[in-house]
Amino acid sequence: MVFSRKQRVQLIAVLAVGLPASSCWRHKKYEHPIANDSKQPDKVLFDKAIDDIEHGRYEVARITLNTLINTYDQSEYLAKSKLAIADSWYREGGAHGYAQAEAEYKDFILFYPTMEESAEAQNRVCMIHYNQMEKPDRDAQQALRAEDECRQLLVQFPNSRYAKEAAQRLRNIQEGIAEGEFRTGFFYYKKGSNPAAANRFSRLVDQYPLYSKSDEALWLLGDAYSRMGNRFRTKAGDAYGRIVREYPLSSYAADAKSKLEAMELPVPQADPAALARMKFDQEHPVRLGLMRKTFGFMAGGPDFTHAAQNGTPSMSTVQPTVPVSVPMPAGAAGTGGFNGDVTVSQVGANSALDTKPDARLGGQQAGTNAQAASGGNTAQAGEAPQVAKTPAEGASQAAASNEPLPMNHQMPAMKKKKKSKKQKNADTQQAAPATATNSNEQGSGSSQAQK
Repeated sequence: MVFSRKQRVQLIAVLAVGLPASSCWRHKKYEHPIANDSKQPDKVLFDKAIDDIEHGRYEVARITLNTLINTYDQSEYLAKSKLAIADSWYREGGAHGYAQAEAEYKDFILFYPTMEESAEAQNRVCMIHYNQMEKPDRDAQQALRAEDECRQLLVQFPNSRYAKEAAQRLRNIQEGIAEGEFRTGFFYYKKGSNPAAANRFSRLVDQYPLYSKSDEALWLLGDAYSRMGNRFRTKAGDAYGRIVREYPLSSYAADAKSKLEAMELPVPQADPAALARMKFDQEHPVRLGLMRKTFGFMAGGPDFTHAAQNGTPSMSTVQPTVPVSVPMPAGAAGTGGFNGDVTVSQVGANSALDTKPDARLGGQQAGTNAQAASGGNTAQAGEAPQVAKTPAEGASQAAASNEPLPMNHQMPAMKKKKKSKKQKNADTQQAAPATATNSNEQGSGSSQAQK
């Protein structure tokens, strides 16, 4: 859309006048006003704190609410005060404010799980991460957290007034996560890494079937399998068949039918529920306002324009898969092999470490047990206990010293060190007088023998 110079000036003037009036001069009322007009001190403190929250004095409001909680522990405003503290952090915003608000909301749900406000607290926790979502090509940590919290809201409070809103928000979140997965798979596809691309697309269509580009992902999945050879012909046919069955109004449906007919595979019928869902989404597109159309490129979060408007969002997480090109060990898949998760658990008091002998002792413990079982006859006969050793030198040394070798060690072979010239000369000088003395002694001995 192209604006004239006059229209741009008018738009800037409207923004300059309207934004301050809506965001700075008008304060948002608190969501849970108290109709009771009593003059009880706890009510006075609560009203003062709410007024401070509405006017942006969050720190003063939290001090007042903590005073109410610590002073009137039996007050009827105790639960509402805890919720108001969390709301003050939520309104303050920022990374620190959102973190404190989430902790306070979680505590409120833990202490008051049956109150109506607990559903609102869980909805706020979902909104905390929903507002911090980034674009699909960036870190998806906040999107994954928002998905988990919205699922928790639908599971724990399915009949609350926030359930319908949370379901649509969950579809939006999954649209953003799926877009990031699609871009990654498309990168591998263009690069020519067909196994990696097929692995990404396969998990994408299984985890997020409501994604707006699931039909395109299935088309690329079938093409990636086709490029990998005839042994993946069945998997390619399954991908094309899902397009015809689950996305009958897709632009790839006719081409998918042609592919199945060329591969001589059966063409499935369209699913009526999928057909009705796609018709509803086409008849109820998301309408963008003038501000979103003009400044939408400046938004930091993902684009939810093409997110599904009906259908049950995915409530479980598909485990990561291994590319089909990676060889699997015999019996690892479908034949009784290991397919679960590796878990870590704390060792109990009555474990094998406490009840069974130490395997590191080896033959030494076996020899000791044998000697104890024989009643000490070997010790009385003066025989030393024999310990099995691997090297022959270790066995000879153990037999000479009657001491067992240290555990987990082998006796190193003795290596002769080369002597330096100084050491050789010193040894020669020490050996010379000794040789002379021996010769003199032998000479005197022979002379005495002659006499």
